[in-house]
Amino acid sequence: MSRASHIAAAAVALALLSSPSVVIPNALAEPGPADLVDALNKAFGKYPHKRAAHPKGLCVSGDFNPTENAPELTKAPQFAKSVPVIGRFSLAGGNPKAPDNDKGNPKGLALRFDLGDGANTDLVMISAPVFVANTPQSFFDLLTAKASGDADKVEAYFAAHPESKNQGTWLKERLVPASYAGVNYWGVHAFTLTNADGKETLAKFKLLPLAGEDGLTDEQAEAKGQDFLAGELKARLEKAPAEFALVAIIGQDGDVTDDATALWDEEHRDKIALGRLTIDAVEPDGTCDAFSFLPSNVADGVAGPTDDPIFAIRSPAYIVSFTRRVAP
Repeated sequence: MSRASHIAAAAVALALLSSPSVVIPNALAEPGPADLVDALNKAFGKYPHKRAAHPKGLCVSGDFNPTENAPELTKAPQFAKSVPVIGRFSLAGGNPKAPDNDKGNPKGLALRFDLGDGANTDLVMISAPVFVANTPQSFFDLLTAKASGDADKVEAYFAAHPESKNQGTWLKERLVPASYAGVNYWGVHAFTLTNADGKETLAKFKLLPLAGEDGLTDEQAEAKGQDFLAGELKARLEKAPAEFALVAIIGQDGDVTDDATALWDEEHRDKIALGRLTIDAVEPDGTCDAFSFLPSNVADGVAGPTDDPIFAIRSPAYIVSFTRRVAP
């Protein structure tokens, strides 16, 4: 992709942020998007032409086929017909050499649905149902504590922010994923789905691997080493596609929508199947590096939360990261 094309892509992405549903936090009140990117670089290192977050990953492609009843929840185009998908599996954090066998580090799956005529929409997910912080300030403080290299400062952060323990606690109670295709993924934010009749439904998105969850014990994960997930997925896709079911976890009265660290109880709520994601090919890194997957890039029929400060700052921060990594 040419430098001019990169700049054009950045301009389009920035235009998305002018939507009334995307509120960029006041830099005077809390850290802004550039502050968070700087903090990521200080905590994990600065790597030219790499994403500030989730730099280690694998670009893939496939398609999404909605269920017949998906339009009952939302009029978004990707739930009305089969659409091509570009996706990227990744590791959280900002280290391009992050160990695949780190139990406490979430895996990511970002998707871009091609709606035709140049239109697209994104869905950004991780292998945990919650984020690690619930405000830009707390996330900045966590990254600053990590960057210090002082274990006491990190411990003090978690003592002051017990909600930030939720993600790590959840991950450590589960096995290390043996495959990018063998783990559940969640959109940690609450979205409002609107159908053609104007009916609104609060929901969170979740992807479930159709082949079932595939995990490793701590001993097995240690034996696998620090760099096995990309190779495993490439070998898997040479034999058969990796498939996931996308479901909507339906909201209930009183659900928290402004705190990305808050866990919704999935056991006692309705879940509605929205479609099947099929991943069948590995793509060059450049295919995914040509743009940023943006949580706020939603189609008509899907709306992000207006009261979640982490949701509000994610896309602006990703755009800062994108414009920096494509700069000469």
